[in-house]
Amino acid sequence: MKIDNWIIRPFRPADAPAFAALNKRWIEELFELEESDLRQLEHPQAAILDKGGFIAIADANGWVVGTGAILPAARPPGDGRNWFEVIKMTTDLAAQRSGIGTAIMQRLLDFAREQGADAVWLETNAKLEAATALYRRHGFRILGPDELWTAPYDRCNLQMVLEL
Repeated sequence: MKIDNWIIRPFRPADAPAFAALNKRWIEELFELEESDLRQLEHPQAAILDKGGFIAIADANGWVVGTGAILPAARPPGDGRNWFEVIKMTTDLAAQRSGIGTAIMQRLLDFAREQGADAVWLETNAKLEAATALYRRHGFRILGPDELWTAPYDRCNLQMVLEL
């Protein structure tokens, strides 16, 4: 099923249940929820927005069909650059392959640029092939073993960066 009529808009407090449910679905299906997940999903205002972040919502006539968030990196490498971190990217199964992930990522990167970011970091897992391909299409590269950051998630085995 292709979802054609959707927009990307900022998160609203009423989106919190859908933001949590969409992200919990893929995490619980493939991995385990971790403390960082629960903090961000149960308290998006405090854990993301109040820290200078932004949450993009893909809205199809009131149905939240995708999410993504970006915020100042929690553990930047201390290289003097203004790092942001992409988190909680997901698209509803019924809406995948509709261009939603691309649109969300573009909005997140636009936000990072608006905030003066020099670079963007993210973590993922190699088995999330569609997500990794999306990140590569946006110019992210996989970090080598000597470039890795301290990772907050056990499930992540790939780190990627994009120079802005």
